[in-house]
Amino acid sequence: MTKYKNILVVADPAQDKQPALSRAVQIARMSDDVSITIFLAIYDFSYEMTSMLSADERQAMRRGVVMQREAWIKDIIRPYVEDGIKIDITVVWHNRPYEATIAEVFSKHHDLVIKATHDHPKLGSVIFTPTDWHLLRKCPVPVLMVKDHSWPANGKVLGSVNLAADDETHEHLNNAIVDEAKDMAELLGAEVHLVNAYPATPVNITIELPEFDPASYTDAVRGHHLKSMKALRHQHGLPEEQTHVLEGLPEDIIPQVAQDLDAGLVILGTTGRTGLSAIFIGNTAEHTIDSLNCDLLALKPEGYISPLSPNL
Repeated sequence: MTKYKNILVVADPAQDKQPALSRAVQIARMSDDVSITIFLAIYDFSYEMTSMLSADERQAMRRGVVMQREAWIKDIIRPYVEDGIKIDITVVWHNRPYEATIAEVFSKHHDLVIKATHDHPKLGSVIFTPTDWHLLRKCPVPVLMVKDHSWPANGKVLGSVNLAADDETHEHLNNAIVDEAKDMAELLGAEVHLVNAYPATPVNITIELPEFDPASYTDAVRGHHLKSMKALRHQHGLPEEQTHVLEGLPEDIIPQVAQDLDAGLVILGTTGRTGLSAIFIGNTAEHTIDSLNCDLLALKPEGYISPLSPNL
């Protein structure tokens, strides 16, 4: 069983192979009564700039392109539909794919968005596009970014928790991440692991304050994180060997642990309207998350309101 019953798959117009659709079908086959919609937002600026055409003619050309894409998607989904999987098709003309996708989420009350990432040919990792980042930041429901591979049986699900902050929002989000990891692990027959990164001692402090003891400071920070992780794992009934507390930046530690475990899925929380604050902040971190070599599921905190909400 899974709580995801109404999945929106964002189609990749550049290729016939659709890893996001494959992943949605995988979830549907493991669950009961899951509906899937495959969604594509298309736009061709040249059709808008043709002054020789009337508005009606431009509209007819746009409709022709939409119908071509609908036929293309029908060919892609045919094997799944013949196998009994319920899949709907939605193709719209829109120049901002992420806005169209989020509007569709609000309109049809989808509870999960699945989108494929692009492989980095040299590094064996993934590349997130601007559309990916907009969805991760602004989509009101969980977003699953997938690579072109199957989830392994008896694999690992890695939940990334933030134990530095004591506020209620992060506490709720940490619990949501662990609960999600346990749910996905049950669905996949996988093992749950948790990871937390704590910061290294700032070099400038040791220079500016000669009496400062960096070793004691580091021990205190590590001790706080270990204590918090112990409380979290006890609360959720997880063994110590499935939790990892390491010194370093989250954007370095998370991909490292995911690779060491050969995790099939990493789950993290996104907080704030401006991006992946608390875990990923700034351009540097946004680029280094590309080194994740597995699927990524991003959750929003309870009560999150998308800046693209029609109610704003």
